[in-house]
Amino acid sequence: MIPFISGHRSVSLTIGLWALVGVSVTTFAQQTPVGPPPVPPVQQPNAQQQNTQQQTPPEGATKEGKNANPPAPSTAGAPVDSNAYKIGPADILNIRVWNEPEFSGPVAVHQDGKITLPLVGDLQAGDQTPVQVEHTVTAALSKYIVKPLVTVIVQQVESKKYYMDGHVNRPGEYPLVVPTTILEAISKAGGLQEFANEKHIYVLRGAQRIPFNYKDVLRGKHMDQNIELKPDDHIVVP
Repeated sequence: MIPFISGHRSVSLTIGLWALVGVSVTTFAQQTPVGPPPVPPVQQPNAQQQNTQQQTPPEGATKEGKNANPPAPSTAGAPVDSNAYKIGPADILNIRVWNEPEFSGPVAVHQDGKITLPLVGDLQAGDQTPVQVEHTVTAALSKYIVKPLVTVIVQQVESKKYYMDGHVNRPGEYPLVVPTTILEAISKAGGLQEFANEKHIYVLRGAQRIPFNYKDVLRGKHMDQNIELKPDDHIVVP
């Protein structure tokens, strides 16, 4: 009976060990993940972040949504009086003939005061107003076009200039587009420098020397010396 009992216990022990191993394997299999690791969830921005992203303007734009870069300068024409301005050599005219692009575009005034147009040839423009040139071009084109509609504007003034010399903040040449006084010219040049001699400014007009007292004019005295400039005048600030 004892071997039989010992064998029974051996069998029971063996079965118990195998059962324990099975439980351990099952537990390990349950605890060990199978397959690739789980992907972490994408964090969605909250409402405040979404509003911030929507309100952030694109690079190079202002709050109004417009491009921050300044627009290109307009070439519509210099601010001259078409009924009074006298065209001179080197001025650039912009001629527009309605529905006739071959006759339209910028033209330069030659040194003899003439302009050149296709088919038409040379036409006199110097010492005339833009309105007078319109009539001249219209008459010349009438040989080729039925009732041409012509517009002439001064796109760039090159024939009439004055000059700022000496102790001004922006010396150099300036176009004389509209009537300009000495005081206005000094303002356009950025004013006087610190050590400028305000009482002994003068305008050099050919061989003539016209005095100008800046301090007096600012105080409203001797306003008759604040004359209008003429082409090729030099304002000298010692």
